[in-house]
Amino acid sequence: MATFQIDTPFLEQLKALILKQEGAKLKRKFKPVHYADIAEIIELLTLSEATYVVKLLDSETTAEALAEVDPDIREGILEKLSAKEIALEVAELDTDDAADLILELPEERQEKVMSEIEDDEHVQDIRELLKYDENSAGGLMAKELVKVKEDLSVLKCLNEMRSQAEHVTRVHSIYVVDDHNKLKGRLSLKDLITANSKAKVKDIYIPKVDFVTVDQEKEEIVKIMSKYDLEAIPVVNQQKELLGRITIDDIVDVIKEEAEKDYQLAAGISNDVEADDSILELVRARLPWLFLGLLGGLGSVFILQDFESIMNEPQLRNLFFYTPLIAAMAGNVGVQSSAIIVQGLANDIIKGSLFNRLLKEVGLSLINGLALALVIMVFGILSNQELFVSLTIAGSMMLVIVMAALVGTFIPIILDKRGIDPAIATGPFITTANDIFGIFLFFYIAKIVLGF
Repeated sequence: MATFQIDTPFLEQLKALILKQEGAKLKRKFKPVHYADIAEIIELLTLSEATYVVKLLDSETTAEALAEVDPDIREGILEKLSAKEIALEVAELDTDDAADLILELPEERQEKVMSEIEDDEHVQDIRELLKYDENSAGGLMAKELVKVKEDLSVLKCLNEMRSQAEHVTRVHSIYVVDDHNKLKGRLSLKDLITANSKAKVKDIYIPKVDFVTVDQEKEEIVKIMSKYDLEAIPVVNQQKELLGRITIDDIVDVIKEEAEKDYQLAAGISNDVEADDSILELVRARLPWLFLGLLGGLGSVFILQDFESIMNEPQLRNLFFYTPLIAAMAGNVGVQSSAIIVQGLANDIIKGSLFNRLLKEVGLSLINGLALALVIMVFGILSNQELFVSLTIAGSMMLVIVMAALVGTFIPIILDKRGIDPAIATGPFITTANDIFGIFLFFYIAKIVLGF
């Protein structure tokens, strides 16, 4: 399918039609447009223009588009829609998306909207999903699925599947349950269509089926579905009763959210914020880590003051000029090491002995440190610096690099073991710690070797 182009001329045409309220022409413009593109268009319009478009188009067209729209923009649009209009949108959505949309409404509007939905079963399913923690399997799952009982014949099974599939957007799997709705396995479509029509489902279903429990955290589900390349996974309760399913599109959204959160943490932003948020929200998210950086900087000042006697030795003054270099190398090495570990923890591939990981990191940092130390030696020779001073600087930097690599490796592991998101370690936390320790170690070793 060719990518739909949302360019300036197209948007200007839409805005002109909206201004003139030429609804018929607008509907024709939107008719061939995919809901994901409609969502992008809505985000590019003003709030009043977007609301007009949502009210103009039928709910079958706009419901899924609204589910894709940025939450802040969607919130503004929903405020301008009546309870009846929102109910029409919700009625067209799968239960997981419907529950997410309802959850964004103020509590007093939630009941008004659900009372306007005509499909009582849809409302009941939404109410059930609203009970679960949004970060759990229950908060991610949809109720729409195809399931058949194990005692059905193949012919009756096919009829049952046809009936259920009318209400399911995409049929990823066919689940097999017993009379008490307990998950027994899954059906292979190939086995189903090649089986004798009088055969029983229990004779051809596959007992082995991956599943998650309703209270499992979404990060665990991401790992399971990624590991086994699943497009969908059933959700059960503690009694193994089938409650719903989670599909790959929901998992992609979770991965995207986690990546954005980890990126912000790595950049020293403690809250989930966006560029369009208020100044106060942005300040709250950024200031704590900037404050940590300030404390780290002040710590470096006190360390340098302890070694100010170097300034009285003309041949040693050059050590001060290397301070930014040492701090930068310590910070960079620490961030590199922590980034690899954080990525490994996220993908659940950090296994084995910590001692072996220690040896590997020491070996790697020694090789990198030696290569960089040789560059420092060459620079010292070219700048007519005393050989012994150059050797001291090069050796100190090697040890600083080893230390920074170890800090960058073990802090994320320790944070993860304590239940703290290790992504926090890749930002100012590691940089500040390594700046302080790096500068201190550099001057302390120089003091021992050069005797000042």
